[in-house]
Amino acid sequence: MSDIEITNEDRVIRGLLMEGAVNMTAISGRGVVEAARQAHGLSHVCTAALGRLLMQTSMMSVQLKNASDNLTVIFDGDGLAGRLVAVGHEGGRVKGYVDRPDVELPLKPNGKLDVSGAVGKTGELRVVRDLSLKEPYVGRCAITDGEIANDFANYFVVSEQQPSLVYLGVRVDPASGEVRAASGLMLQPLPFCPERDIVLLEQKAQEIPRLTRMIEEGESLESALIEFLGELHPEFTEKLTPEFSCDCSREKIEAALISMGREELNDIIEKDGRAELVCRFCDKKYEFTGEELRRLLAEAEARVTEDAE
Repeated sequence: MSDIEITNEDRVIRGLLMEGAVNMTAISGRGVVEAARQAHGLSHVCTAALGRLLMQTSMMSVQLKNASDNLTVIFDGDGLAGRLVAVGHEGGRVKGYVDRPDVELPLKPNGKLDVSGAVGKTGELRVVRDLSLKEPYVGRCAITDGEIANDFANYFVVSEQQPSLVYLGVRVDPASGEVRAASGLMLQPLPFCPERDIVLLEQKAQEIPRLTRMIEEGESLESALIEFLGELHPEFTEKLTPEFSCDCSREKIEAALISMGREELNDIIEKDGRAELVCRFCDKKYEFTGEELRRLLAEAEARVTEDAE
């Protein structure tokens, strides 16, 4: 067993089960999901939907090896919330947004948030891995039920030929909408994993929803995993601290404006005399005066001249 210290902060833990036959990645992400809720003013159901997506993206992005690598996940479904997008970076840092963050839906008959109603039950799930190569790797599959965890399990089988058990849970305060607890677990048997171990994992899957409840009751992710998976001999190999963090900057927004070209920039200057751009991932506003836009226009024109020479 690992000697990782036990605290209650957000974290991603990687490890092995069953004497190294199963890869394990787990996340405790209340802070990540709550930061996203506050940044975007998310409704209850959109908090659960985007929260699940952010945690899964974080668990997948810890596999990235370089600071320049990134992972983009897009749920393009027919649900009322529209498209959901998340981007992950090395170390489990994530950002994301929902097209219609204020959409709210009635609870399902079992009292749970209607995530599939927000996401949609038909559409496409795309995963884009940009590993600083010539072309990014794009995997895709159909959305199966819109609950996100099941869709990812299906994605791993269809697009990556990797059977996976995926659990994602977000508990939201019914009154305030604040995130009470959020956790996720991804178990992936390796090719040499015995069939009896796979059967045991499938049986254990029925108990996984306990994980978020245990964390809500004050358990740390480490202690919850030890209690929940102890009989499967977990070995923790790495601990990381995930966070909801946007890497937008004024310089990047300026570059985006310049890339629009001189005609469009000139049109903005003539019609509006100023510009305000909002980052989709964190809702931060960037304002540009007419003088600043004219400077960017001059840079755009200079680039056209350079390209023509």
